[in-house]
Amino acid sequence: MPLRPTILHLSRLRYASHRGGRRGVGATRKLSIAACLLTALYLFMHSTESHAGDRLGEIETEHLFGFTIGSDVGTLGERELEGTTTGRAGKRTGTYRAGEQTISAEFVPMQNLRTEFTAIVAAYDIAGVSGFEDRRQAAIGGVSMDIRYRLLDRATAPFGFAVGVEPHWTRVDEVSGASVRQYGADFVAAFDKEIVPDRIVAAFNLLYQPETSRAKATATWSQDSTSGIAGALMAQLTPGVFVGVEARYLRYYESLGFGDFAGHAGFIGPTLFIRLSPRAWLTAAWSSQIAGKAAGEAGALDLTHFERHQARLLFGLNF
Repeated sequence: MPLRPTILHLSRLRYASHRGGRRGVGATRKLSIAACLLTALYLFMHSTESHAGDRLGEIETEHLFGFTIGSDVGTLGERELEGTTTGRAGKRTGTYRAGEQTISAEFVPMQNLRTEFTAIVAAYDIAGVSGFEDRRQAAIGGVSMDIRYRLLDRATAPFGFAVGVEPHWTRVDEVSGASVRQYGADFVAAFDKEIVPDRIVAAFNLLYQPETSRAKATATWSQDSTSGIAGALMAQLTPGVFVGVEARYLRYYESLGFGDFAGHAGFIGPTLFIRLSPRAWLTAAWSSQIAGKAAGEAGALDLTHFERHQARLLFGLNF
């Protein structure tokens, strides 16, 4: 029986039982409660379905990509838990596998301002890789804080534009897994635009990531930085399901500035985004190094400072 006629039928029964006098008081109360519960259930289902329809067809670039960043920062008061699993594999020799698991809590305290706090766990399986110590370990990696501010909303501007900074402190070197005390920050300028409204969106990033480290074994300090660009193109196949491609070009320096160039790498690969519900989403991305070279080393690709393959899986839940 359809829900609306059921509610109407219960209302009529309630009226009839009320006319029956005292004997109908108990039935009246029970039927009244049932009618209220069914009405509440109907309203909840209707509002959820409506909200789901609105969200599923809407393009939000905050989590749409795997390695690129969109300009959207969430709505005022939004809270979210996010988990990210990143895997990296492939050096020129030996066996190299590294993984990173992060758990983040996100909050939007002001319009256009997004904050995020992250805990990091890292794992390594390295054997026979030239220039690296063999190790098989898992360790608490460190913590980071991401602050992102949207300057232009693409809903009212020709394109979306946001800037962000993510200072971090880590206990292990991201590539080698060696024990260090590392301080750094990731700076990003993120642009995006809907090429076809509610259907195709493109994004572009400018990246700069300086770091300074103190090796625990030798107590020596070192400095390095990575700069580059990233781009993505995503198309919505059905409401809430996007597929596309991401590409990045990164340059590595053995200094905080742009001196002491050490290598460069180009990556490209597919990305999938699925909105599981109005409150949950999933992103999967894979990227392979297709071009590059380490300074002073023979062979194509830079497999000293970067990996041959990188993969990322992200999951988020709003509450």
